[in-house]
Amino acid sequence: MHHLAGKYKRLTTTALIALAALIGSASFARAQGPRSNLPARVPPAPSTVTTPPAGELPAAPTTATPPAPDHAANSATTEPHAPPAISSRRVAFPAIACSGPFASDSGNLSLAATFDSRNVIFTEVDGGAIGKVPASVLFPKDPKRRLEVWWSDPASRTRIYLIVINGQSGWIAPRGLRLGLNLAEMEKLNRKPFKLKGFDNNIASVNDWDGGAFADLPGGCKASASLRADPKAPAEAVKALTADHEYTSADAAVRAIKPTISEVLIGY
Repeated sequence: MHHLAGKYKRLTTTALIALAALIGSASFARAQGPRSNLPARVPPAPSTVTTPPAGELPAAPTTATPPAPDHAANSATTEPHAPPAISSRRVAFPAIACSGPFASDSGNLSLAATFDSRNVIFTEVDGGAIGKVPASVLFPKDPKRRLEVWWSDPASRTRIYLIVINGQSGWIAPRGLRLGLNLAEMEKLNRKPFKLKGFDNNIASVNDWDGGAFADLPGGCKASASLRADPKAPAEAVKALTADHEYTSADAAVRAIKPTISEVLIGY
């Protein structure tokens, strides 16, 4: 992504780098090293994305109408202007579709209307090497339902940039992508083998769905995943699968270390 090249250039989360490759910025891929096979879709320029200084949440517009009290929300922030459209329909956990409250033009108010404002906070989340990142978090006190939503415009909390499924979360991305899947299960959902970059600190990332089912998701979003090698896998076998090489999910050496999904990213 072009805005990744500026905003998240230093972010070392393996799956985020791979998602950038899947969505598409050659300049970002060059900045990160040997990660290629980029599609043609080009997202907004870096100037369209704003990032507050580390540790500082963006202030809500002063003209915004204060929301109803939210006991779970961060008391230091207030609700900003409404996004272009607000979804009031309920979404059944754990499904995520790239539409409704999770559409690219959604906003924090849409999430609050859909999931109840008491279940949505605006706070700071771990952004890897860049430190803390402002984001909306659904169900922050429930590890099984926790979900991070990062914004292209954090100041107004609008236009979804990234949806992050990690930890113990039970959310399921489009077409069944979820935490804990192994290579065989991923290939079944993708309807064919796929390509990945491996393994940096025991973590690999999907680099190319190779024209499978995950390559074209409804709603215009893209998905990627990090895979963690089995803790019992021999260290030498993992180290042999270096991060500067691309592998197929059907590779016997990759299969031998039994990686499973540890993080899912959905981006626009």
